[in-house]
Amino acid sequence: MPLGTNNTTVSTAGYFVPEQWSDEVVAAYKSQLVLGNLVTRMSHKGRKGDIIHLPIPARGSASSKTQGSQVTLVADSNSEVQVAINRWYEYSKLYEDIAEMQAHASMRKFYTDDGGYALAKQVDQHLFLEGHYFQSGNGTPSLTNVWETAVIGGDGSTTFDGSGDGNATALTDVGLRTAIQALEDQDVNSSELKLIIPPVEAKVLRGISRFTEQAFKGDGNVIKTGILGSLYGVEVFTTSNCPWLHCEGTDDATATNFSSTSLTGAGTDAFGLSYDFTGHTDTKHRVCLLMHKDAIVHAEQQSIRTQAQYKQEYLGTLVTSDTVYGTKTVRHYAGIAIIVPA
Repeated sequence: MPLGTNNTTVSTAGYFVPEQWSDEVVAAYKSQLVLGNLVTRMSHKGRKGDIIHLPIPARGSASSKTQGSQVTLVADSNSEVQVAINRWYEYSKLYEDIAEMQAHASMRKFYTDDGGYALAKQVDQHLFLEGHYFQSGNGTPSLTNVWETAVIGGDGSTTFDGSGDGNATALTDVGLRTAIQALEDQDVNSSELKLIIPPVEAKVLRGISRFTEQAFKGDGNVIKTGILGSLYGVEVFTTSNCPWLHCEGTDDATATNFSSTSLTGAGTDAFGLSYDFTGHTDTKHRVCLLMHKDAIVHAEQQSIRTQAQYKQEYLGTLVTSDTVYGTKTVRHYAGIAIIVPA
């Protein structure tokens, strides 16, 4: 039996129906954090001092033993790497009382989570910059080519040239195998290597049949899922946090940062080096890292923490997240930087 007229509906009761906001605020986009989980992590929590001295013993050689003779003692050959704990980053928000009264609890949860993410991303970026030490232990970045010991993706052996527009080429099957061999030749265990690439290079690798098709990958799962998994026993990770390299078309300067925005003027890059792109066209490249976890150390004196304090003078709550840490390449021969087009 149908209802009569004048019944209350959602439309007629519109002024009495409150808007419902989700209790959980999800960030529109989060970059995938990768590198922080692929390096050696060292806790310095609760300890004093701002420098960690890491002993680096050299490998010894076996000696031939003659019957009836004394054994040959292996002489000590040691060095050290100093890890400076000199990075302190924070993320703070002040929530006025009226905002906390009227907003859902998810607001504070979102910003607290965002603070942790921002700090974790900052750590990841500093770890990526350590890649310029790979292969030579380069300690004094060159203005014209900070990544002077990196190779290009096309063959895995040609040195990256940052002058002009740069000579980067996309990763190929040969390039990857050559880079793996370069580390194997230095006694790096290739079964424990990781390849960290930007999304643009994941697109390239997904187009190489050897890395995707069933004839080479067994069940053809790469095509089904898009996840590259491992190539030649090397796990592949994709992240948008890979550094951007900017070449200005002359041999005056290159710049490294974490933004795809074209450089049009003067400034300072992520290494603290000055650049001037005024009047020049910016040609962009990306950095990939092929590395063993022992190549880089991430030393934490204080892991990411969050504190809250009520501020009466502002009638609000101050929430701060911070972390204290240091990063350092300790085995430069255990990694190789690969430069590809952006």
